[in-house]
Parts: sequence; structure tokens; C-alpha cells
Amino acid sequence: MTATTAAVDSRPADSTMNVERLTCSIGAELHDVDLAEVAASDELFAELKAHLLAHKVLFFRNQNISRADHVKLARRFGELEDHPVLGCHPEHPGLVQIYKDLDSPREAYENAYHCDATWRVNPPMGSVLRCIEAPEVGGDTMWVNMALAYERLPERVKEQIEGLTARHSIEASFGARLPIEKRHALKEQYPDAEHPVVRTHPETGEKILFVNSFTTHLTNFHNDDNVRCGIDYAPGAGELLRYLQSQASIPEYQVRWRWTENSIAIWDNRSTQHYAVQDYWPAVRKMERAGIIGDRPY
Repeated sequence: MTATTAAVDSRPADSTMNVERLTCSIGAELHDVDLAEVAASDELFAELKAHLLAHKVLFFRNQNISRADHVKLARRFGELEDHPVLGCHPEHPGLVQIYKDLDSPREAYENAYHCDATWRVNPPMGSVLRCIEAPEVGGDTMWVNMALAYERLPERVKEQIEGLTARHSIEASFGARLPIEKRHALKEQYPDAEHPVVRTHPETGEKILFVNSFTTHLTNFHNDDNVRCGIDYAPGAGELLRYLQSQASIPEYQVRWRWTENSIAIWDNRSTQHYAVQDYWPAVRKMERAGIIGDRPY
């Protein structure tokens, strides 16, 4: 059974939710669903989670829910994490405010294909992201099915990357703009994490290509099977990593979402990457995200 077939088969047969698939590969919009009710119902939440495993990212519009319900819904999946750079809402721990306005710097963190916080030993399981204020034009977000990206790799590449691991760094991303002392302190607090290049989804069993823009290098490539002479390692290993990272940019694996006020996305961070398009400056884009603590990739 392929990764994509396994995902489709996980949808509940007796679904009570109105589900509209958005692409052949990833993403579904759920209509006539009140996420505040889902947060309070074991039955509705179980159905929503089944749809999430099937489609990898779910979208909802017109969700005028409170911050407390936002946090309550996310906590259904697990405990929430903070963020060492962005911080959290003072009254709602775990709710990160991602506000891009005229007073905020034009960081280039989000507009790269990434899984959230893979620089952690235990990266997030997923996130619940709500749009507070959207630009009139622009500011879309794209998600990518990385199980499908792995499935469609050439067999020779799958054989080459089997068993490889890679480093993921907060120092080289969020830390890069900090003064050197603060950058080193950030790395000391969050040392580079090492993860498999291909991880296994703990609930679906899918194989997932697990390198992204936080990934700096392959850690165990330089061995007798891969390296005849120095050029096989440098730049050979870097070229292989760049090729693997580039798979997230293939449109056939993607879905693109146009944000409106009170729209919400819930995604599985283990099997997807996303890219927040920053094409709206100087308009305002304000988002609030609850990230759910995950497990260690294997």
C-alpha cells in the first residue's frame, strides 16, 4: 500500500463533517464545523483528527472563536510548546503571536519551505493557526505532502538516503541575525538536533522525506559506500541535500490557502512542510499559532 493510499483509507467512513478536498495530493476544507464545539467534544475531535491524518492539513473559515477555545482545541492533540524567539501570548501560554506589520522587521523565516521547529529534539506534532488580520491581497500559505515527496523519489535516491541522518539548527536560522554572544547562547540552549532524513509517521506508518530549510548538513554521508574521493563529499553531500530540500517546491505535492479573517489551518507537522508567502508588504498580516509538542522522529 502506498503512502497516498494509506492516507485516503484513514478517512472515517461515517463522517458527519462536510469535507471538500482541495487538491489530489493534500488539503481539505471542512464546512459547517464549529471548532469551539469540536474542542468540547470527544466524538467530533476524533473525527477531525481522522480527517487530519487523511489530508495532512485542514482548513476552516469564519471561526470566530476565543483564544481560550483556540488553545483548548490545540491541547486536544497534546501539550503546547513555547517559542524561544517569538514568545507567547501573556494570558494564553502556548499561543504564539506572529504579527507582521509596519513596526515588525521583515524577517525571511517563514517564506522558506520548512517544518516547524525541527531544530528541537522533539519537533512539534502539528499546529493550529488562526488568521487575526489578513492583507487584502497576498499573504497566502502553501503546504506540501512530504510523504508523497518521498514516495515519488527515484528508487536509486531512496536507496542512497536510507539510514542517513541530518542536522537541524536554530542558530543558523533564527539565530543568524543575533549578535554572536546571543547566537551562541541560543545554540547552547537548543543544540543542533539530529534527525533521520526519512522519518516514519508514528500513526500512519508513512515514510516521510524529513529535511527542510532548518537542515544544515548530512551527518553520516562520508562513508565508504558514498565517498570515493573528496569531491563526493564536498560538494556531493551538499548537492544531495539541496536536491532533497527542493522536492518541497514541486507544485503537484502542494496546496495553497488564501487567508481571511478568522480562517484556521490545522496541519500535521510530521508529514508536511509549509511556506508563508511574504508578498503583501506594507500591508498587515497577523496570525496566532498554537504548536503541539511532538515525539522524537525515528
